[in-house]
Amino acid sequence: MKNYDYVIELKNISISLNKEIVLENFNIKIKSGKFVTLLGPSGCGKTTTLKIIAGLLTPDSGEVFFEGENITFLPPYKRNINTVFQRYALFPHLNVFDNIAFGLKIKNIPKDEIKERVFNILKAVNLEGFEKRKPFQLSGGQQQRIAMARALVNRPKVLLLDEPLSALDLNLRKEMQIELKEMQQNLNTTFIYVTHDQEEALTMSDTVVVMNEGIIQQIGTPEQIYNEPQNAFVADFIGQSNILNGTMVEDFKVFFADKTFDCVDKGFEKNQPVDVVIRPEDIQIVPQGKGKFSGVVDVVVFKGAHFETEVFARNMYWLIHTTKYHEKGKNVDLDFTPDDIHIMSKLFKQSTNIIPATVISENKISFLNIEFEKPHLNLPVKQEIKLKIPPESISLVSCDSADIVLPLDSMIYKGLYNEMYFYYEDEFKKDRYILVNSQNEEEVGTDLGLKFDFTKIEVLNEKV
Repeated sequence: MKNYDYVIELKNISISLNKEIVLENFNIKIKSGKFVTLLGPSGCGKTTTLKIIAGLLTPDSGEVFFEGENITFLPPYKRNINTVFQRYALFPHLNVFDNIAFGLKIKNIPKDEIKERVFNILKAVNLEGFEKRKPFQLSGGQQQRIAMARALVNRPKVLLLDEPLSALDLNLRKEMQIELKEMQQNLNTTFIYVTHDQEEALTMSDTVVVMNEGIIQQIGTPEQIYNEPQNAFVADFIGQSNILNGTMVEDFKVFFADKTFDCVDKGFEKNQPVDVVIRPEDIQIVPQGKGKFSGVVDVVVFKGAHFETEVFARNMYWLIHTTKYHEKGKNVDLDFTPDDIHIMSKLFKQSTNIIPATVISENKISFLNIEFEKPHLNLPVKQEIKLKIPPESISLVSCDSADIVLPLDSMIYKGLYNEMYFYYEDEFKKDRYILVNSQNEEEVGTDLGLKFDFTKIEVLNEKV
C-alpha cells in the first residue's frame, strides 16, 4: 500500500459565494493522524474550507486531493471523510445504539459487526452502558460525544469538526477539549477542526492554521503561533499583545518607543518600518531606575492567576501580566530582554495616506469622489496631484454625515489608539487602503463613515 505524505491537500482553491470572494488561490497540506485547527474570525473562510474538503461545496477553481487522489468532484458519500457540525442532529426517536449504527445499517454491514463496532466506539467515547438511552436523556456533552461516535464508527480517515463545542457551557467546553484530543490520539484519526476560539486551538491542536479573509496568515504549532507570530494580525488574534510601530535600524537593532533596543531578529532592510510585539507576560515591572524606561501604573485588574496591569509610559499604555500587585498611580520602570521582542513585517506598508487627486477648479480638489476647497492652490485645472492625509486627521462618524463610507478591513490596537485600515478600489480596480488612527473600537468587516479634516490635508506638488 502506498504511503502518502498528506491525507488532504488543497491546491489553488478559489471560490466565491453570493458574488463575494471567500477563498482565493488557497493552498494547504494536512498530514495523516494529526489534529489540525483552522482558526480565525467569523467570515474568514474556515467553514467554507471544511465544506470543500467534505464535498459539500465545489470550488470555482483548484483541486482537492485525498491520499494523492483527485476528489474535487467526488460526491460526499464516496469520500472516506465524515463531518460533525455545530448541531448534532441526533435522531430523537432512536436510542444511542441506533443513532450510532444508522450509517452502518445503510451500508448493509452485518449485524454482528455493527454491534461490535458500536460497542467499541461507545467505549472510546466513554459512554458504555448508554446504548439504550434516547438523546433527550443525555447532557449536552454526552450528545456531542454521540455525534462524534456516529461519525467515527464509519472509520473515516478524516473527521471534520465545525465548532462542535460552541453550544456547550464554559466548564463543559474545557472538559471536552481534553477529551477530544485524547480521543484523536487514541484513534489515530486525522481531525480537522474549525473554531474562532484561540484557547481551543492552542489546547488541542498539533497544527494551527490562522486565517483571515480567506488567506492563511500563519501555519505552525501552538507554541510557534503564540511565541513567534508572523504578523500583527496573528499576534493580536492569538492572545493579548503590546503591538507598536517600530523601525528596524539594522540587524539586531530596532527603534520603538523613542529608543533603540537590542533584539534577536535579522534579515530586514535597514530602516524598514516594522511591527514590534511584546507579550504582556514578558514585561517586568521593576523599581525606578532598574528598567528600560519609566511609567505610571494606571489600571490594575485581578484575574485570579495574575494581575492585569496597565502602565502609561512613552505615550502609550503597556499591558503587563504580573503576579505582584502594583497600586494605581505608582511610578515604576518596565523591563524586558531582547528575546522578549518579536519583530514582524507590516501587513500594510503605509504609515500615512498618499492619495491621487485632481484639480477641478481654481481652488477646488477632488479625490475618492469627494470635493473640497483649497485656497491659494495655484495649480492648473485638470492637473493630477497627490494628497498627503495624516491618519489622525480622519474621524469616524455616522454614515449619514460622512464624507465617504468604507468597510473596515483590519484593526490593531497600538497602545493609545487603534490602527485601522479601510478598503477601497482605485480607478484601475486595484486594492487600496486608507489608514485611520482612532480611539474607537469597531468591528472588522462593518461599513463605517469617515470624515476628513480638509485643513490638515497637504497637497504634494507632484504629478501622479
